Amino acid sequence: MERKYFGTDGVRGRVGTYPITPEFVLRLGMAAGQVLGKKRGGRVIIGKDTRLSGYMLEAALEAGFCASGMSPVMLGPMPTPAVSYLTRAFRADLGVVISASHNPYFDNGIKFFSSEGAKLPDATELEIEKIIDGGGEKIAKPSELGRASRQDDAPGRYVEFCKSTFGRYSLEGLKIVIDCANGATYHVAPLVFRELGAEVLVMGGSPDGLNINDGVGSTHPEAMCARVLSEKADLGIAFDGDGDRVMLADSTGRLLDGDCVMYMIALDRKAQGKLHGGVAGTLMTNLALEQALEREGIGFTRTKVGDRYVMEALLEKGWHLGGENSGHVICLDYVTTGDGIVSALQVLKACLRQGKGLRELMKGLELYPQDLINVRLSSSFDALSDAKVQKEVRSVEQELGGRGRVLLRKSGTEPVVRVMVEGEDQQVVHNYAQRIANVIVHEAEGENA
Repeated sequence: MERKYFGTDGVRGRVGTYPITPEFVLRLGMAAGQVLGKKRGGRVIIGKDTRLSGYMLEAALEAGFCASGMSPVMLGPMPTPAVSYLTRAFRADLGVVISASHNPYFDNGIKFFSSEGAKLPDATELEIEKIIDGGGEKIAKPSELGRASRQDDAPGRYVEFCKSTFGRYSLEGLKIVIDCANGATYHVAPLVFRELGAEVLVMGGSPDGLNINDGVGSTHPEAMCARVLSEKADLGIAFDGDGDRVMLADSTGRLLDGDCVMYMIALDRKAQGKLHGGVAGTLMTNLALEQALEREGIGFTRTKVGDRYVMEALLEKGWHLGGENSGHVICLDYVTTGDGIVSALQVLKACLRQGKGLRELMKGLELYPQDLINVRLSSSFDALSDAKVQKEVRSVEQELGGRGRVLLRKSGTEPVVRVMVEGEDQQVVHNYAQRIANVIVHEAEGENA
């Protein structure tokens, strides 16, 4: 069955528009409590990013879980991976994050973690949806209602955890630009890198509820790259609004995405004999990474887009490293979801261990140009099954002649169709992507006429 409310990363949408309303979120909390509450009074960890709407949705979730008999523990603003970690550390029954990740401030969402700190399987999400659609939410007996509390030391606990993944190494002598996207990492990421010895220059560290991801962070890394150059920094690190993505910049301001992060970590771990199998990517992973890993004798597999599917592949194969080019990277020996801070630390650890900078670690990988166009749709137009759109896709694939790829997919987090073309020449792949996008727009407008 296709899920009605849950996408690739929880329930997400525009604030004030169903289902991102306090009424629905209250019911969502009640239903999730019924499905996942193992015992009365069981704990649910709730964190959020810095969006203004987080206060409203936090209150609705708190009421819903209390009504179901679960006891919510409120963390306040915390990165998504911190909630995953603390859910495990506190032995809670469930973890919840109020965030729309890389989206603008006017969007928000709810995503869940199991007691093991992993994303919920589709079947569990369907079970929650069934209760909501059937009006099956139940209020516990007055004597069995949950009670809410706050965990004030949550940021410090997470900072110490991140530092523990870095081992005995020190960042002393390094100047690092940290872009927190005015999001959930604003009060923890600078502490991590400073306490490890680095000189830290902070960008996007002043959230006001409305400026999350606004011209900063991993979705706008050009600002971080420029700051690295102007400050003559050794490198830059940019997170997204909820801290589960990371982009890096080397000392020349060259941007390094999630594929680059996986490559550097994979080769370092292979050299240590600690890779534990291969690397899991997605349909969006650059073909050059797959080929580079193959040259190194490292296995590679692709999954559907979404870090939950990467996680499933890692568990199935017994591997430890996987992720997406968007910057979600999972180091399963430390975390059970994408963690921007931990991923960045693993790359820096590789630099220190090998005595090399990011540019040297990247030798052997030259990514193919990719062009990604997001076509926003206001209707139910299905570009993936439209005959003229598919004809254009086949035409582009024939012209690429096996020297590139075309990928067309619906976003699981936004009302857009993503058109991705990959090949040997940047201008050529841009032209191809624009051709396909133009056909989608034309066909969608024809359907609405």
